[in-house]
Amino acid sequence: MKTNLELVDDCNNFPYELTRAPQEQKNMVKYLYELIAANYDYPIGYIRPYILEDMPWSPKIRINHRRQHVQLPEDNDEATLALSETLNEARAINRFAVLKGWRNELYPVTGLKSTITVERAGSALLGIVTYGVHMTAYTEGSNGMMIWVPRRSSTKSTYPSMLDNTVAGGITAGEEPFESLVREAAEEASLPEQIVRKGAKPCGTVSYFHVRDNRAGGETGLMQPEIQFVYDLKLPGDTVLKPSDDEVQEFYLWSVEQVQNALAEEEFKPNCALVLLDFFVRHGILTVENEPDYMDIVVRLHRKLQHPFRPRPDDD
Repeated sequence: MKTNLELVDDCNNFPYELTRAPQEQKNMVKYLYELIAANYDYPIGYIRPYILEDMPWSPKIRINHRRQHVQLPEDNDEATLALSETLNEARAINRFAVLKGWRNELYPVTGLKSTITVERAGSALLGIVTYGVHMTAYTEGSNGMMIWVPRRSSTKSTYPSMLDNTVAGGITAGEEPFESLVREAAEEASLPEQIVRKGAKPCGTVSYFHVRDNRAGGETGLMQPEIQFVYDLKLPGDTVLKPSDDEVQEFYLWSVEQVQNALAEEEFKPNCALVLLDFFVRHGILTVENEPDYMDIVVRLHRKLQHPFRPRPDDD
């Protein structure tokens, strides 16, 4: 059984304060290589040394071992091409297990509007910020609040058979968050577009810096900072959600207590646990009166990431 704060720390597990971090974490941070793009004053990604050594880098990408930098070409199209060449070669020679989950989906690299893009399956190898949408659908009636909870397919390459948020998915390059939500709701939960467009309420973001473990599939220890755009959708009591693709095994309609018990038992995908805790805070279910770690939880659900969130002017 885990406490709510332990659930937050399980996902948001990149160290905050190195002076207080265990030596293992200090060493991890000390030896990270920084992914660098032209005209940025800070890294756009973080790469583990063993990934750096095993990666068949394109000759367009320069490695500076003294400074621990991986430098992308200055031109955006050249940077995208160089990343594509690198990851396609790594996939061709079967270098990384995580690339077996190749999606043929492009993620933005230097902010949501970035024109530098990379294959989704390779994003964690580079430690860039990725973006997603997560929606909690619920009903309210004589039995109180009930929450729609899906179980991920046992064949998923990441977090198989774990519980998830009602609708969740990654935002691809050039896609607006709400349009991503509409698409994912139809694909995963058979929710009609008009219901989502009319009823889904934007509720801010949840952000964290996750270091992946074996539940994610593929290599462990990969850097995965993420920002999730969060939405709520109140549904009529007679609504029934059902899977529309092979990513969801089944849906449950659970009480708040059932969801809380499943959270404590670590049945939820780590980032989905954070989204549900944020939902509980916003709906007055989790309060300073009933949660001793309330302030720590609220602060850590919205981590400040040292990555670009928008492209530089000439990326537009």
